[in-house]
Amino acid sequence: MSVEGLAAFGYELGLLKRVRRSGWWHAGVRDPESVGEHSLRAAQLAALLAAEEGASPERAAFLALWHDTQETRTGDLPLTAVEYLRKPEPRAITADQTAGLPSRSRSLVREAVDEYETRESAEALCAKDADKLEMLLQALEYRDVGVQRVDEWIESARKGLTTETAKRLAEAALTLSPMAWRDR
Repeated sequence: MSVEGLAAFGYELGLLKRVRRSGWWHAGVRDPESVGEHSLRAAQLAALLAAEEGASPERAAFLALWHDTQETRTGDLPLTAVEYLRKPEPRAITADQTAGLPSRSRSLVREAVDEYETRESAEALCAKDADKLEMLLQALEYRDVGVQRVDEWIESARKGLTTETAKRLAEAALTLSPMAWRDR
């Protein structure tokens, strides 16, 4: 394996900047955020959650960075597609994506995706909660600019949270304006 495999994978990862989070189209969002934009804030939130939960912020952020990379191959499938399509196994997609990488890089990515999907570590739980929290914050931001049909995303996110910090953060977010940061 050579650095050409790393370069090719780098190009593939660039697709995440263009793949849109398609479920938001159902709510009427004309230009939803990309998977890459979602993953960045999810990773940042994962680090913060992990710090508060006594877990490794670096590891939680790292897991969140890789959690949706498979969508370069599948696109972002909205919840409504689940009834009609078999949900792709993230670890299998990651195995295909990383097949051409040098062994250390291949192991690094595969182990991160496996840990995230298994959800047995505190860091993986924080990363998953960050994924849900990012969706909740995005829904509240869309609602703030006039998109009205976002309640199902908010409720889905709230129901999926497991850590106490994430639950408290979600409740706080529901009481604040998305512009509250300007007043602090």
